[in-house]
Amino acid sequence: MGSVHHRTAVVDGHEIFYREAGPAGAPAIVLLHGYPTSSFMFRELIPLLARDYHVIAPDHLGFGRSAAPGVGEFTYTFDALADLTSGLIDQVGLDRYAIYVQDYGAPIGWRLALKHPGRITAIVTQNGNGYEDGFVESFWTDVWAYGADPGPETEPAVRTALDLDAIRWQYVHGVPDPSVVSPDTWEHDFALVSREGNDEIQLALFRDYRNSRPLYPLLHEFLRTNDVPVLAVWGRNDEIFGPAGALAFARDAKDAEVHLINGGHFLLESHLDVVAGYMRGFLGRVLAWTK
Repeated sequence: MGSVHHRTAVVDGHEIFYREAGPAGAPAIVLLHGYPTSSFMFRELIPLLARDYHVIAPDHLGFGRSAAPGVGEFTYTFDALADLTSGLIDQVGLDRYAIYVQDYGAPIGWRLALKHPGRITAIVTQNGNGYEDGFVESFWTDVWAYGADPGPETEPAVRTALDLDAIRWQYVHGVPDPSVVSPDTWEHDFALVSREGNDEIQLALFRDYRNSRPLYPLLHEFLRTNDVPVLAVWGRNDEIFGPAGALAFARDAKDAEVHLINGGHFLLESHLDVVAGYMRGFLGRVLAWTK
């Protein structure tokens, strides 16, 4: 098993932490994490992929070990996070790569695909939404209200997402046996979200999430016209992004493989081997590489 390297790059003046593993000449895959976590969510997946793939897993600005300038110093939007990710990918020297998107990784990954459609070799979406079908209304009503009219009437409802109980819920809800999910996960995320000023960073991204929805038709056109193969491996009990969001990819991607797993939002914590198995089979089929 090869080593996982822990590196930091400076992109547009900001320190971006990333994990890197695997042969430099192998097909590349960029792992894009969700809220409220970091590349930490891929800590066990990376070694399972690194024998055959060049793996890059960054922490988005404001998350994990990347810098977290305050909202007065940086305008936190998904456009801005995607630009930083694109800059990191350029520094690493990747001109073709697959993407794995989960939660917030999806709006960042879709922007990468639309900016440089010829670079994307494959898409793995693990509860990374790209369709209106995927939004679970009971979860998103408060987010949409806050994005449309930020203020004291709408903010308290979304602030609860920063609480320890809410973060724990993301990890264990929908998992048949919650005891397989380590408490280290939600405690790790909560500690980072609780850093001074980080709440305002997260609120800014909550407000901006609605600006990703108009990109969905562009994503669907990209899937129809670029023949990029898609693997949707999805926790079917997720009450943030429901399973209809996984099935929807088959409408537009010519080569779509969809698997609904009996798990929740953070599927790698309960079904790592299942996800890795589907990924190895899928990537081995669609990405050719001679060692």
